Amino acid sequence: MSEPKKKGLWKGLMRRLSTAQGSSSGKLEKDPPPSRRVSDADAPSRRRKPERHEAPSSRRRPRRPDPRDSKGKGREQPNGHRYEPAPLSEWPPSGVDSNEELTLGHAMELISRGVPAHKGHKRPIAHASDHYYGLYATTAGNHGDENDAANQHNAMTQLTTLKIQGSGPPNYPWETLEQPSLAFGYGARPGTVTLNHWASSFSAIPPLIGLRDPGVAPRDVNLEQIFERLKQLEVGLEDDNEEFLYRLYKRFLRDPDKVFSPHKTMERQITDLVMCLSSPDWIDFSNPKNQVATKFIYDISPENQEKYHKFFYQLLLSLELELRINSRLHTDWAKERLIAQIPPKIQWNLALARRWRDFVRVEDYGETAEQVKLRFKLKKRQVKMLKRFAQMMKWPNLTETLEELKARDVEGALITVSSHAMAFFSGLVLPGPTFPFLIMNSLIDIDPDKATDNLALLTHLHPHCGFQYRNSYTYWSSTCIVGKVLAPTCLEAAGWIGPARPSQDLGRSQIARIRSRKPREHVLTPEDVTSMSDRSDPLGPPAKVFPVSDYELLVPEVDDYTDTVRIEQVNLKAVKDKPDSGPKIFDASIQFAIDGVSWPLHLSFDVSFINAWPCSDGPHPLFFDYEYTTRKADEVINILDWGKPSSKERSPVSSPVGGSKPAKPIVEEDDNEERVLVIEAFGISDNEVLARAWCSHWGLSAVVADVGKTCMACAIREAYAATLTVVILVEDLPEDAD
Repeated sequence: MSEPKKKGLWKGLMRRLSTAQGSSSGKLEKDPPPSRRVSDADAPSRRRKPERHEAPSSRRRPRRPDPRDSKGKGREQPNGHRYEPAPLSEWPPSGVDSNEELTLGHAMELISRGVPAHKGHKRPIAHASDHYYGLYATTAGNHGDENDAANQHNAMTQLTTLKIQGSGPPNYPWETLEQPSLAFGYGARPGTVTLNHWASSFSAIPPLIGLRDPGVAPRDVNLEQIFERLKQLEVGLEDDNEEFLYRLYKRFLRDPDKVFSPHKTMERQITDLVMCLSSPDWIDFSNPKNQVATKFIYDISPENQEKYHKFFYQLLLSLELELRINSRLHTDWAKERLIAQIPPKIQWNLALARRWRDFVRVEDYGETAEQVKLRFKLKKRQVKMLKRFAQMMKWPNLTETLEELKARDVEGALITVSSHAMAFFSGLVLPGPTFPFLIMNSLIDIDPDKATDNLALLTHLHPHCGFQYRNSYTYWSSTCIVGKVLAPTCLEAAGWIGPARPSQDLGRSQIARIRSRKPREHVLTPEDVTSMSDRSDPLGPPAKVFPVSDYELLVPEVDDYTDTVRIEQVNLKAVKDKPDSGPKIFDASIQFAIDGVSWPLHLSFDVSFINAWPCSDGPHPLFFDYEYTTRKADEVINILDWGKPSSKERSPVSSPVGGSKPAKPIVEEDDNEERVLVIEAFGISDNEVLARAWCSHWGLSAVVADVGKTCMACAIREAYAATLTVVILVEDLPEDAD
């Protein structure tokens, strides 16, 4: 679509509320027919064995009936056998001949039942040309309640996300303000992300462009008038009385048409508020530098009075707008249509207003900031969360820190610790990447140990970082490659991975920013995303019949694992050509002992690990054309150039420490660039760390699957869906939870 004119945007806001027709923007849209594209290269498409019935050249498959719609406990098949649904233990299953050809319904019952079905979506972005788009992935088909995302309560990530319209958790990833959506971001396994987050990371997001100043200036008001109105709005908006609504102009705005056509309707007031908040004089909360919102109000001294006043005036106007948009007089459909027309910059104002309305109350106010007293409804929950976070992270100074936390809570002094602590305990947290740094900085600021002074520069503006504290442990952000790789040996909570092993290359208490590169070879295109369901179909390409011999049942030997891999140390090498100001920047590597020989692997690339969707009623058969190669964890050290990464991006070949000759590389004769390498990393967690480090060394993202939840075949198909060429198989044991 063409770039909309700003003049039309302002005049169209109130018109769209009453005249907009059509389906809700939140509904699923029918995607265009997918192409035959498999990958960026001219890789072969899914095929059937030549001696069998050849499928049509197109990989599009018509909608299949759901076999679960049939009545009765079992199904009568054409060969006279009665099939009772049960997990497979052999292939062909009992009563089915290896030369048999299955009908579509029988094939779906035997092969597709309980298999996650991945669907990709390409959606337009409001107020942007068609050069920009959002990419998403949704999954259905497995009959259980589990998915690939972390539980937000257990992961302590509730405040990282915000649904644009309505309350409660979002149903789809495109319903949240922050993108990629963090409600569908963190994977259920430490150090992983979801399939949707992987797809969304390749969206084409337009740059935020400043809005034209419409020239609608607010009236001059004092702080006492602002807080008086904030207090009044705690009980809601007088949306059933036009005279009360019109007081907006008598107090805060100027009505340009007050003589001949006063703006008494809610629709015109919404337009005026949007125009007023579009002024560049206000704080731009869409800018990451401004997303720790409490930094503007933490300082209540006279020197900060101007910023303090501006923040709360902007908050008040945003709250007036938010309450009008969500008036009970509007239908949900009308609210959705209107919200879709609000510019992104204004939506961040609405997010702050939502947080204020949900979590903060005004207790007292006056003419100065010192006279303002606020009550924070979320503080009790946040205190418990911080205590649990510190315990999970095995905080080195835990006892003294928890005593300080309790004492400050009793004194009512938690909010005054720092601007980050004020944001965390108040709940005034904007969605996005700030929350992990708010909770960690709150813990550091409350810890009475003077050594924490060296950890004062942690910031969401440099997310690829970690730190060492008291030579006891290191802690890494979930976005940092060191954290992603070491995660199998740690816990993940609130966007942090730890406690991890210390490093001799860091001081007793020191921050480390990690340098890594994005793999340039792998790019997920919109065509890759929209063809995801066809590329990962469990039955293969369309056909009239489905030969039993085209499938095999994969059951890995989880008890046959390598026990000769151990992590020796984490090496951090300071980057010398960087400025001395601020925390140091390091290149990271991990040294492993494999059969008594030391092997270093450089964490050169910032790869991702996708947590596999759980399947049900597995294991499932795999169509023969999903090609794969299986290797033990200790064998990957000899695999070079898997998937043929760009030679310009290639990491140095890993060699044993001490001058030993490297083992003979494993070379695959097959030239199929889609072939998936399945790494069996069962047993000790060091095997999984080795597999992840190897992926980072070569720049290969991977699907990570717990075979207790996701069968090997479903993991391989998800790799094809994500256009990845590595799968890491693990098995969580009961003692892993300890």
